[in-house]
Amino acid sequence: MAESQQGRAARLELELQRDGPTCAWCAREFGSHVVPTTDHLVPRVKGGPSRLENEVAACRRCNRERGHRSPVDWLEECGRRGWTPDAGRVLRVLTSLEEVVAVHGGHRRARPYLDNQLRRLRKHDQVSDFQDVHETGPNG
Repeated sequence: MAESQQGRAARLELELQRDGPTCAWCAREFGSHVVPTTDHLVPRVKGGPSRLENEVAACRRCNRERGHRSPVDWLEECGRRGWTPDAGRVLRVLTSLEEVVAVHGGHRRARPYLDNQLRRLRKHDQVSDFQDVHETGPNG
């Protein structure tokens, strides 16, 4: 079965294998009290597909609180909260979505959003800025 045709539970299991057993946003380890969910980096309302290449595992709290905020905006918010978001994971997943779109086409609505998020992430020196914000504070 192609990845794009797998159900949410199967994709979540693949995300955990790919990225490890922690939330992409707050870095809490998944377990009985921290349940993993599938979080779309390019939200479905922005044309984001339900594919492994557009999803990360996130705890329920982070998925709910992020809502429809962009990945870059949420990375910044996570840093302000003192969490350690995995910006490298976000960049890798968005880059793989960019590659899928380039090869297979489609996702016309998602492309501008995806391009904007990748441009903003790459502008932050390959994501190191996001991981440092909790150590120095948002104003340096």
